[in-house]
Amino acid sequence: MSTPERLIDSTRELLWERGYVGTSPKAILERAGAGQGSMYHHFKGKPDLALAAIRRTAEEMRATAEAVLDGPGTPYERIEAYLLRERDVLRGCPIGRLTMDPEVVASSELRAPVDQTLDWLRERLARIVEEGREQGQFAASLDGEEIAAAVLATVQGGYVLARASGSPAAFDTAVRGLLSLLAPHENHDRPA
Repeated sequence: MSTPERLIDSTRELLWERGYVGTSPKAILERAGAGQGSMYHHFKGKPDLALAAIRRTAEEMRATAEAVLDGPGTPYERIEAYLLRERDVLRGCPIGRLTMDPEVVASSELRAPVDQTLDWLRERLARIVEEGREQGQFAASLDGEEIAAAVLATVQGGYVLARASGSPAAFDTAVRGLLSLLAPHENHDRPA
C-alpha cells in the first residue's frame, strides 16, 4: 500500500475512533508507519488529509448501502436487509459520528461529504418506500421521505443507544421495532 493510501486509511480509522479534534498528525503518522514529513509531502495538512479520508469513508458507506438496497427482493426485504446487515454497532457509524464533531460540523468542506452521503441514503430509501407503495406493499398513506428519515434516525439513534449501554441489544431492538412497523400488511398479526 502506498504512503498516501496508508495515511488515508489511518486517518479514517482515527476519525472513527477519536473524531477530528482527537486525531493528531502525530497519531496519523504513527498509525500509518510513515515518516514525519510524509503527510505534508502528500497532503496540504491535516484538513486536506481528513477530507480525503472522509470522502473515502463516504464512498465506502455508499457502496455498502447501495449493494444491499439495490439487491434482490421486495422493497421491504431490501430495507430489512439494509437494517439487518452486519455492522460494528458499538463503534458507531463512521459517517454519523462525524456529525457530532464540532470541527467537522463547523467546516463546510469537511461536512460536505457527510451531508451528501446522508442525503443520498435518505433519497435512496425514500425511492424504495415509494416503490413499495406503488406495489401495494406499504400503505398508501406512508410518505417515502418521512419513512426514510425514520430509518436513518433509527440506525443512527440505535448506534448511540448501543454505545451508551455498551451492548448492541439496543440497536437490535430499535431495528426490530422499526421493521415491525414497516412490515407489509399481510405479515401483520390480525386481532382475534
